[in-house]
Amino acid sequence: MSENEYDVVVVGGSAAGLSAALVLTRARRRVAVVDSGSPRNAPAAHMQGFLSRDGLPPRELVAIGRAEVAHYGGHLVEDTVTEVVRRDGPCFDVRLASGGALTARRVVVATGLRDEISDVPGAWDRWGRDLLHCPYCHGHEVRDQPLGVLGQGSGTVQHALLLRQWSADVVLFTHGGTPTTEERAQLDARGIRVVGQPVRRLVVENDALQGLELDDGSVVARRAVFVRPALLPNNDLLVGLGCATDNAGWPTVDPTGATSVPGVWAAGNVANPRAQVITAAGEGSAAAIALNNDLVDEDVRQALIDQPNQQGATT
Repeated sequence: MSENEYDVVVVGGSAAGLSAALVLTRARRRVAVVDSGSPRNAPAAHMQGFLSRDGLPPRELVAIGRAEVAHYGGHLVEDTVTEVVRRDGPCFDVRLASGGALTARRVVVATGLRDEISDVPGAWDRWGRDLLHCPYCHGHEVRDQPLGVLGQGSGTVQHALLLRQWSADVVLFTHGGTPTTEERAQLDARGIRVVGQPVRRLVVENDALQGLELDDGSVVARRAVFVRPALLPNNDLLVGLGCATDNAGWPTVDPTGATSVPGVWAAGNVANPRAQVITAAGEGSAAAIALNNDLVDEDVRQALIDQPNQQGATT
């Protein structure tokens, strides 16, 4: 292979992409990981619930993974993939923002997703700090504190009921919405207070959340607020390749992450919005094993084609 030719190009260098690259490099495949350095969980100070890595800062996990992939000969490319073009084979041209291009026999897309959160002033400044999304990721760290749930779309009531597991002091800010009679009964039964006024802003002092200011100017003291963001896949590369997606834009994949386009796998949050870091790493591993088996099959087919020529050369 030439310098820019690879068995596999992995697009995205967080848990899913690095896990896939680690398995593939250990399988003696020539692998490049292209990553722009902007993981979804970058605002979070710590990563929770990852066995043996609980509490580790997300960037440290990435640094450890990159070192492991490089140790086995993987190539780490700091760049952004702008387009993946399928050629015959399957074979792919992976085009980079810097103007270069890589060629790959197979591609793993692990570009994650993006969160759309409330437009309440101050929200993005506190995102991943004391404006949080996942009780399983952050609930333990704010247990028994005054917590809030900020209404945003469907599932808000269920989010509040779930968060009640970590604190007896939970307030649901419907932000102008209205729970159904059944939902209100559930909230009342669990002792969750409901505030119907729209939220004007997050009140922050000394770089810490103090509460939520309502339309009437009153402030409800809270130490952390949870919100269920809208989740959107970073699927441009997959759509450009013609991969099948559902109505919400999530790629249609089999249990190993194989897409509808031969030679293309999707792993982690780009295909599974519910995947936590440990789940994404497992999906990257599963995709790599299936992909390598696919390459083995191709290697065997090519060897059978080449065999008559090899025999003729030795007679």
